[in-house]
Amino acid sequence: MAAEKLIKSLPLNESHPHTTLVKDCLTGDRKAQYRLYRLYNKAMFNTCLRMLNSREDAEDVLQNSFVDVFMKLHMYRGDATIGAWIKRIVINNCINFLKKKRIAITELKSDRVASIPETKESELQLDVTKLNEALSSLPNGYRIVFTLYAIEGYDHQEIADIIGTSVSTSKSQYSRAKKKLKDLLNDRQQLLQQP
Repeated sequence: MAAEKLIKSLPLNESHPHTTLVKDCLTGDRKAQYRLYRLYNKAMFNTCLRMLNSREDAEDVLQNSFVDVFMKLHMYRGDATIGAWIKRIVINNCINFLKKKRIAITELKSDRVASIPETKESELQLDVTKLNEALSSLPNGYRIVFTLYAIEGYDHQEIADIIGTSVSTSKSQYSRAKKKLKDLLNDRQQLLQQP
């Protein structure tokens, strides 16, 4: 009975996909919770892996994130899709994990952002495996900012708020990450072309 009152009191947006699934999860329906988990676990694991650069750490953070999801599901208001809400929890947990490991993103002394020319369309057709390998070899600060900005779609102000740094540092880290990725991918391409 209490679950029904809770569900009726939540301003869930009926136009969002999976609203019925969320409501079923709120009633404690284990099958619905498992369906929600299965719906998002792979994408969220990939987010964790990109941010943490360790399969074991990614698995741990993913598991803790879904515990948080189900513990806090009553706080979901439906103003974003459930997937976006879950991703926010996952990213926050990744950032908290990194902070606990004391991986510092260093402030840069300069407020200048290096200008990196964009690549041609044909050069953007990269092998996903090669890109992931290059991404995983970036320094932690670069990888985190690049992942949040280029892959997860956060803007530099949001990134600065999430990781506790300045907007200019976020922009600098992103710019340097982009240059480093380009260099890494070019080096690997040259190695492949050698006889």
